[in-house]
Amino acid sequence: MSAPAGMADAGNQPSANMDGMVMAGTPAAGLSVGGAAAFIIAWTVMMAAMMLPAAAPMILTFAQAQARRDRAILVPTWIFIAGYLLVWLAAGLVVYPFVQWGHDMASHPASRGDDWAPLALGGTLIVAGSYQFTPLKRLCLRHCRSPLAFVTLHWREGQGGALRMGAQHGLYCLGCCWALFGILVAAGVMNLAWMLLLTLLVFAEKVLPLGQRLSTIIGLALVAGGVAAASGGVPIS
Repeated sequence: MSAPAGMADAGNQPSANMDGMVMAGTPAAGLSVGGAAAFIIAWTVMMAAMMLPAAAPMILTFAQAQARRDRAILVPTWIFIAGYLLVWLAAGLVVYPFVQWGHDMASHPASRGDDWAPLALGGTLIVAGSYQFTPLKRLCLRHCRSPLAFVTLHWREGQGGALRMGAQHGLYCLGCCWALFGILVAAGVMNLAWMLLLTLLVFAEKVLPLGQRLSTIIGLALVAGGVAAASGGVPIS
C-alpha cells in the first residue's frame, strides 16, 4: 500500500510524488481492471478491519440464534460475515472511480491543490455531518443497534438465508456509515489517523449505550470541522 494521497494530501504533496492515489496497484492515471482489482481487495480488507468490531454484536446474535436451531454454527456464521463484506466490496466498486478521479486531478500539472483541497475536504465533512441528522441515518443506525430485533425480523433458514441476512445487515450498515467513509476517500483512504478516528466513531454510535446521542454530537463536530477546514482554520492532513 502506498502513502495516503486523498484530496487533503493534494495541497501538501507535489504531483511527482503521487505515484498512487490510495493503494499499490492503483494506476498513476486512468481506470484499469488491474488497478480496480487491487483497490477492491485492499478496500475490502480495510473495511473488514474497521467495521467488524462494530458488527460483532450482530454476528454474535446471529450465531446464538443459529445455535438454537442447528448445532452447526461455524459455516453459517462465516457465510453471514461474507454476505456483510460483499456489500462493502460492492461499495468499493463505486468508490474506485472517484478515488482515481481525485488522483488524476491532484497529479495534473495545472492542478492547484492548495486552492481546492481544503474546500473538498471541508465540504465532505459538512455533508457527512449533515447526514447524521437525516431520517435514513437514524433508521439504519437503529437497525444496527438492535441485533436481536434484526435477527428476529429478518431470519432466513439455510446457508442462502445466512448470506441474505449478512447482506441485509451490510446494507443497513452502509446506509449508516457511507457518509463517514466519504471522509476517508477525501482525506486519503490509507490515512491511518482518519481510519482510527472513524473506526472509533462507528463503534461508539453503534455499540455504546448512548450511541444515538453520540451520533448527534458527531454530526455537529463534523460540520464544525468542515467549516474550519474549508476556511483554512485547521490543518487538513
